[in-house]
Amino acid sequence: MAMTLRLPDDLDAKLTERARREGRSKQELAIEAIRDAQDRAELQVDDVLAELMDSDAEILDYLK
Repeated sequence: MAMTLRLPDDLDAKLTERARREGRSKQELAIEAIRDAQDRAELQVDDVLAELMDSDAEILDYLK
């Protein structure tokens, strides 16, 4: 699916320079950054849920 992403000039310049240095497209770098951010967000949710499961294990056992 197509999407237009408008970046501030300073961020576009940094992305352009990184793409040039790495021999990759700005699109590739943007997709990678979005995937990484999503993975981190999912890990944070999983970590919170795991912590809650541990801290509330007694209550959860009672509710079973």
